[in-house]
Amino acid sequence: MLPMQKLACTQEFWMETIQNDLAYAVKKYMDDHQINQTALANELGVSKGYISQVLNGHFNFTLQKLIEISLHIGVAPCLSFVPMPDYINDKVKSKTKRKRLTVMG
Repeated sequence: MLPMQKLACTQEFWMETIQNDLAYAVKKYMDDHQINQTALANELGVSKGYISQVLNGHFNFTLQKLIEISLHIGVAPCLSFVPMPDYINDKVKSKTKRKRLTVMG
């Protein structure tokens, strides 16, 4: 397993992170609205297979499609640009806190 310092510098890490975040938001929308993949596909004007790809994290979307899906499901597609050392330090600190809580709790 790569250390966070190296992992966060890979394109794959960021693609998977964003794909997973969108998949989670789409799944939550579907659960909250009690709809299936076919219904969401119809709402968005895409194929059921495309929704399946989104939910499985196996898609490469354009920024336009990311924004379109996000707005449709009622979430803000917020991207922020943070200096890499700040991001890594925050992740390492939060991971350390989780470990301490797990050990203590």
